[in-house]
Amino acid sequence: MKQVTAYKHKKILVLGLAKSGVSAAALLHKLGAFVTVNDNKPLSENPEAQGLLAQGIKVVCGGHPVELMDEGFELVVKNPGIPYHNPMIEKALEKNIPVITEVELAFQISEAPFIGITGTNGKTTTTTLIHEMLKVGEKKPLIAGNIGTVASGVAQEATSEDHIVIELSSFQLMGIDSFRPKISVITNLYQAHLDYHGTLSEYHQAKARITENQQEDDYFICNADQAEVMEIARRSKAQIVPFSTKKVLGSGAYVEGQWVIFNGEKIIKVEDIALPGEHNLENILSAVAAAKLAEVNTDAIVQVLKTFTGVRHRLQFVGEVSERKFYNDSKATNILATQKALSAFKAPVILLAGGLDRGNGFDELAPSLDGVKALITFGQTAEKIAKVGKKAGIKTIVHVDNVEKAVPEAFNFSDAGDVILLSPACASWDQYKTFEVRGDMFIEAVHKLK
Repeated sequence: MKQVTAYKHKKILVLGLAKSGVSAAALLHKLGAFVTVNDNKPLSENPEAQGLLAQGIKVVCGGHPVELMDEGFELVVKNPGIPYHNPMIEKALEKNIPVITEVELAFQISEAPFIGITGTNGKTTTTTLIHEMLKVGEKKPLIAGNIGTVASGVAQEATSEDHIVIELSSFQLMGIDSFRPKISVITNLYQAHLDYHGTLSEYHQAKARITENQQEDDYFICNADQAEVMEIARRSKAQIVPFSTKKVLGSGAYVEGQWVIFNGEKIIKVEDIALPGEHNLENILSAVAAAKLAEVNTDAIVQVLKTFTGVRHRLQFVGEVSERKFYNDSKATNILATQKALSAFKAPVILLAGGLDRGNGFDELAPSLDGVKALITFGQTAEKIAKVGKKAGIKTIVHVDNVEKAVPEAFNFSDAGDVILLSPACASWDQYKTFEVRGDMFIEAVHKLK
């Protein structure tokens, strides 16, 4: 860990706890800052805040008093999920107090270079693939960020011999200042998180920040099939490394004659790749590019691609019950992710969908419902999704209370050879704390069927 002195004796507010806030507060305290932590949960119900208090860190719990911003803070480190229209953040910006996320802290203290991955869909799969390829290729990777391991915690343990492979959300990227990955990736860009960003343009601008500080000796891996991503590439100072699932490129990663190619080198035949679904080719191509740029040998890349079958909650094969195959795609928190999941199957599908209502409709999901023989809906969007299902001609549509009840109901309407797929097309927060919890409930319900 680099011995950063920039925070010594600075008065800093850490807004919002969870894992990232706890790690950031402890790190800043270690770096000699005067840290105050503010979290909405009362102290008596907040073991994380109690732990920080025991370290000698000032804690303000049970609400977010705006007047706290009048106490002379020089920096705010916010939880990524807190929007910029939050009164505390608005007050900080009004006072010209810089606001960052803990990813920026991680970069500042890290001795290891970063490989950063963002995009609307495929981030977790791509991040995991890159990590596995570097691991098999003996490049000492550490995995961090939005995938579940706090970046500032990982960075404290990293050495110059390591690589930090980090999944980054648009929320995290909005809070960077000097963050500069050696290799950056944008998998794709679609409409998402407009309840947070306000407009599609603002969302894309947040994603573009992953390459904002890159220089001529860095690499930006970008989706050549998307004009929005290539527009970002045109503004980047990094070396552009494109990938495409649709066309043969002069350089970068692409498919030609059933081979995955990188810079003219044949890597692996598509038919030999274990990961299911055509949509995963984007993830595979960008991961191959990143691994090759990190000097991973081709044999290691091939070994991973022949054995890697997916990440938990992302088109994860759960098991088979009475000749019905169950897949957990709880991480499909938007319509596009569900469309891609449905495209991966030729067998009849029983689809489980629903969740947090963000105010959008689901009409664009309709063309992807051709192979769906029954639709089980739950959550706030149950009626909206059911309405689209009716328009698509699905005859069997059932509304249940939650995912746990959806599984046996789906089984009742299925036949041998069918696929039962949880791919909600919505966030989980109306009923479940995270999409992981939702997915675990699905898995548990499947095991009960067995």
